[in-house]
Amino acid sequence: MSFAEQLARLQVFLDADDLHEEALDYIAAHGYLTALCICSEQVPEREWIDALFAEPPKYADDTEREAIEATLIQLKAHIARQLASDEDMELPCELDMGDEPDESDLRGWCIGFMEGVFMRESVWFEDSEEEVSELLLPIMVGSGLFDEQPEFSDIATDPNLVAEMVEQIPEILTALYLICHAPEEKPALLKPRKH
Repeated sequence: MSFAEQLARLQVFLDADDLHEEALDYIAAHGYLTALCICSEQVPEREWIDALFAEPPKYADDTEREAIEATLIQLKAHIARQLASDEDMELPCELDMGDEPDESDLRGWCIGFMEGVFMRESVWFEDSEEEVSELLLPIMVGSGLFDEQPEFSDIATDPNLVAEMVEQIPEILTALYLICHAPEEKPALLKPRKH
């Protein structure tokens, strides 16, 4: 089975109605895995797979479970390779919130990404808090999770500003990846030595 076929099967599985209501669908899972790839701390496979589904899915059998989990792991590796390449990340959805932001795939992707951030929130912000917060802003806005907060509600009511912000997401992902994975660019002499 080709990777494209495996992904198609994964998509059908994740988009099915019989998963737990808090389980991530395919688009949200892509966002989630992207965040996990960017995070400088590796989250154990079992932990992120279990969190993605919220509760164990009702697999037909062990073979199906192994196939779905293996494809998720492959998709994560595929995203990591995309992030490490020089090209901007391609999202599995349009960079557009549409007329109904709550119904848009991009909103789902951004929510999934934030779920991935929440898994290791302290790690994300421990080194470059200001820079990371600034870069995450368009994804946070896209997710709609923060619309109640005053600094977000102003942005959320301006569709042009939101559209401008979410279009930057592919470049932002590259920038976040470099911050979290290119420590060699920080002079080694300035790092306190651990004894």
